Amino acid sequence: PARPRVVFLGDSITDFWRLREYFSSDRDFVNRGISGQITGQMLGRMLADVVELKPSAVLVLAGTNDIARGVPVRAIQNNLTMIADLAVAHKITPIFASLLPVSNEQAVRRPPATIRALNDWLAKFCRDRGYVYADYHSKMAEAGGLMPADLADDGLHPNSKGYRVMAPVALAAVDKVLKPPPAQKKR
Repeated sequence: PARPRVVFLGDSITDFWRLREYFSSDRDFVNRGISGQITGQMLGRMLADVVELKPSAVLVLAGTNDIARGVPVRAIQNNLTMIADLAVAHKITPIFASLLPVSNEQAVRRPPATIRALNDWLAKFCRDRGYVYADYHSKMAEAGGLMPADLADDGLHPNSKGYRVMAPVALAAVDKVLKPPPAQKKR
Protein backbone atom coordinates (compact mmCIF):
# COMPACT_ATOMS: atom_id res chain seq x y z
CA PRO A 1 0.00 0.00 0.00
CA ALA A 2 2.86 2.42 0.67
CA ARG A 3 4.27 1.73 -2.79
CA PRO A 4 1.42 1.17 -5.22
CA ARG A 5 2.47 -0.85 -8.25
CA VAL A 6 2.10 0.48 -11.78
CA VAL A 7 2.52 -1.76 -14.82
CA PHE A 8 3.78 -0.13 -18.02
CA LEU A 9 2.13 -2.15 -20.82
CA GLY A 10 3.34 -1.70 -24.37
CA ASP A 11 5.53 -2.64 -27.30
CA SER A 12 9.25 -2.00 -27.96
CA ILE A 13 9.01 1.66 -26.92
CA THR A 14 8.05 0.42 -23.45
CA ASP A 15 10.30 -2.66 -23.62
CA PHE A 16 13.43 -0.53 -24.20
CA TRP A 17 12.55 1.94 -21.42
CA ARG A 18 14.78 1.19 -18.43
CA LEU A 19 12.31 2.47 -15.85
CA ARG A 20 14.78 2.36 -12.95
CA GLU A 21 16.98 4.90 -14.76
CA TYR A 22 14.18 7.42 -15.20
CA PHE A 23 12.15 7.05 -12.00
CA SER A 24 13.14 6.99 -8.35
CA SER A 25 13.74 3.64 -6.72
CA ASP A 26 10.88 4.16 -4.29
CA ARG A 27 8.44 3.59 -7.16
CA ASP A 28 7.09 0.10 -7.89
CA PHE A 29 7.03 0.41 -11.67
CA VAL A 30 6.98 -2.84 -13.64
CA ASN A 31 7.90 -2.95 -17.34
CA ARG A 32 5.73 -5.24 -19.46
CA GLY A 33 6.71 -4.07 -22.90
CA ILE A 34 7.29 -6.65 -25.62
CA SER A 35 8.92 -5.59 -28.88
CA GLY A 36 6.82 -5.82 -32.00
CA GLN A 37 3.47 -6.36 -30.32
CA ILE A 38 0.17 -4.97 -31.49
CA THR A 39 -2.83 -4.11 -29.32
CA GLY A 40 -4.53 -7.49 -29.86
CA GLN A 41 -1.46 -9.26 -28.45
CA MET A 42 -1.36 -6.89 -25.47
CA LEU A 43 -5.04 -7.59 -24.83
CA GLY A 44 -4.21 -11.31 -24.88
CA ARG A 45 -1.63 -10.94 -22.12
CA MET A 46 -3.61 -8.65 -19.80
CA LEU A 47 -4.24 -11.46 -17.31
CA ALA A 48 -0.64 -12.71 -17.04
CA ASP A 49 1.21 -9.42 -17.44
CA VAL A 50 -1.12 -7.00 -15.66
CA VAL A 51 -3.95 -8.51 -13.60
CA GLU A 52 -1.83 -11.19 -11.89
CA LEU A 53 0.71 -8.55 -10.79
CA LYS A 54 -2.05 -6.80 -8.80
CA PRO A 55 -1.12 -3.23 -9.74
CA SER A 56 -3.03 -0.14 -8.71
CA ALA A 57 -2.72 1.22 -12.26
CA VAL A 58 -1.64 0.26 -15.76
CA LEU A 59 -0.06 2.76 -18.17
CA VAL A 60 -0.81 1.65 -21.72
CA LEU A 61 1.26 2.82 -24.70
CA ALA A 62 0.07 0.92 -27.75
CA GLY A 63 -0.95 1.21 -31.38
CA THR A 64 2.07 2.25 -33.44
CA ASN A 65 2.80 -1.31 -34.61
CA ASP A 66 -0.87 -1.81 -35.46
CA ILE A 67 -0.73 1.24 -37.73
CA ALA A 68 2.48 0.00 -39.39
CA ARG A 69 0.85 -3.38 -40.06
CA GLY A 70 -2.35 -1.92 -41.48
CA VAL A 71 -4.63 -2.88 -38.59
CA PRO A 72 -7.81 -0.79 -38.98
CA VAL A 73 -8.04 2.10 -36.52
CA ARG A 74 -11.45 0.78 -35.36
CA ALA A 75 -9.84 -2.55 -34.38
CA ILE A 76 -7.13 -0.69 -32.44
CA GLN A 77 -9.82 1.31 -30.65
CA ASN A 78 -11.75 -1.87 -29.81
CA ASN A 79 -8.62 -3.53 -28.38
CA LEU A 80 -7.77 -0.49 -26.25
CA THR A 81 -11.38 -0.34 -25.02
CA MET A 82 -11.24 -4.00 -23.99
CA ILE A 83 -7.88 -3.45 -22.22
CA ALA A 84 -9.54 -0.62 -20.26
CA ASP A 85 -12.60 -2.74 -19.47
CA LEU A 86 -10.46 -5.64 -18.21
CA ALA A 87 -8.39 -3.32 -16.05
CA VAL A 88 -11.47 -1.72 -14.50
CA ALA A 89 -13.10 -5.12 -13.94
CA HIS A 90 -10.04 -6.06 -11.87
CA LYS A 91 -9.98 -2.74 -9.97
CA ILE A 92 -6.90 -1.50 -11.85
CA THR A 93 -6.94 2.13 -12.95
CA PRO A 94 -6.11 2.47 -16.65
CA ILE A 95 -3.96 5.33 -17.89
CA PHE A 96 -3.57 5.72 -21.66
CA ALA A 97 -0.62 7.36 -23.37
CA SER A 98 -0.67 9.05 -26.73
CA LEU A 99 1.23 7.42 -29.53
CA LEU A 100 4.59 9.04 -30.10
CA PRO A 101 5.35 11.04 -33.20
CA VAL A 102 7.68 9.44 -35.73
CA SER A 103 10.10 10.71 -38.35
CA ASN A 104 12.16 9.60 -41.35
CA GLU A 105 10.97 6.45 -43.13
CA GLN A 106 8.83 5.58 -40.08
CA ALA A 107 6.37 8.28 -41.21
CA VAL A 108 5.62 6.25 -44.35
CA ARG A 109 4.51 3.16 -42.40
CA ARG A 110 3.03 5.20 -39.54
CA PRO A 111 1.44 8.27 -41.17
CA PRO A 112 1.35 11.27 -38.82
CA ALA A 113 -2.32 11.86 -39.74
CA THR A 114 -3.25 8.35 -38.56
CA ILE A 115 -1.25 8.81 -35.34
CA ARG A 116 -3.01 12.14 -34.78
CA ALA A 117 -6.45 10.58 -35.41
CA LEU A 118 -5.80 7.75 -32.95
CA ASN A 119 -4.44 10.21 -30.36
CA ASP A 120 -7.54 12.39 -30.78
CA TRP A 121 -9.71 9.31 -30.18
CA LEU A 122 -7.62 8.31 -27.14
CA ALA A 123 -7.89 11.79 -25.60
CA LYS A 124 -11.68 11.78 -26.07
CA PHE A 125 -11.96 8.18 -24.81
CA CYS A 126 -10.08 9.17 -21.65
CA ARG A 127 -12.18 12.31 -21.15
CA ASP A 128 -15.44 10.39 -21.65
CA ARG A 129 -14.45 7.64 -19.21
CA GLY A 130 -12.63 9.79 -16.66
CA TYR A 131 -9.22 8.20 -17.33
CA VAL A 132 -5.94 10.07 -17.21
CA TYR A 133 -4.35 10.70 -20.62
CA ALA A 134 -0.55 10.90 -20.77
CA ASP A 135 0.17 13.15 -23.75
CA TYR A 136 3.71 12.30 -24.84
CA HIS A 137 2.99 13.42 -28.40
CA SER A 138 2.59 17.12 -27.67
CA LYS A 139 5.91 17.16 -25.80
CA MET A 140 7.79 15.23 -28.50
CA ALA A 141 6.45 16.55 -31.82
CA GLU A 142 7.71 19.44 -33.88
CA ALA A 143 5.29 21.80 -35.62
CA GLY A 144 4.72 19.39 -38.53
CA GLY A 145 3.84 16.53 -36.20
CA LEU A 146 7.15 14.70 -36.64
CA MET A 147 9.60 13.68 -33.92
CA PRO A 148 12.81 15.75 -33.76
CA ALA A 149 15.87 13.73 -34.76
CA ASP A 150 17.53 14.27 -31.38
CA LEU A 151 14.76 12.36 -29.52
CA ALA A 152 14.96 9.08 -31.48
CA ASP A 153 17.92 7.71 -33.39
CA ASP A 154 15.72 5.62 -35.72
CA GLY A 155 12.69 7.89 -36.01
CA LEU A 156 10.56 5.61 -33.80
CA HIS A 157 12.22 4.44 -30.58
CA PRO A 158 13.12 7.18 -28.11
CA ASN A 159 16.76 7.52 -27.15
CA SER A 160 17.76 8.57 -23.63
CA LYS A 161 16.84 12.20 -24.38
CA GLY A 162 13.43 11.08 -25.65
CA TYR A 163 12.78 9.00 -22.54
CA ARG A 164 13.77 12.00 -20.42
CA VAL A 165 10.99 13.94 -22.15
CA MET A 166 8.50 11.10 -21.58
CA ALA A 167 9.32 10.37 -17.93
CA PRO A 168 7.80 13.53 -16.37
CA VAL A 169 4.63 13.07 -18.46
CA ALA A 170 4.30 9.47 -17.25
CA LEU A 171 5.02 10.45 -13.65
CA ALA A 172 2.47 13.27 -13.68
CA ALA A 173 -0.18 10.87 -15.04
CA VAL A 174 0.63 8.22 -12.45
CA ASP A 175 0.65 10.76 -9.61
CA LYS A 176 -2.72 12.09 -10.76
CA VAL A 177 -4.18 8.58 -10.40
CA LEU A 178 -2.33 7.54 -7.25
CA LYS A 179 -2.96 10.60 -5.13
CA PRO A 180 -1.23 10.29 -1.76
CA PRO A 181 -3.65 10.21 1.17
CA PRO A 182 -4.05 13.51 2.99
CA ALA A 183 -1.74 13.96 5.96
CA GLN A 184 -3.34 13.12 9.27
CA LYS A 185 -3.47 15.94 11.83
CA LYS A 186 -1.91 15.09 15.17
CA ARG A 187 -4.17 15.39 18.19
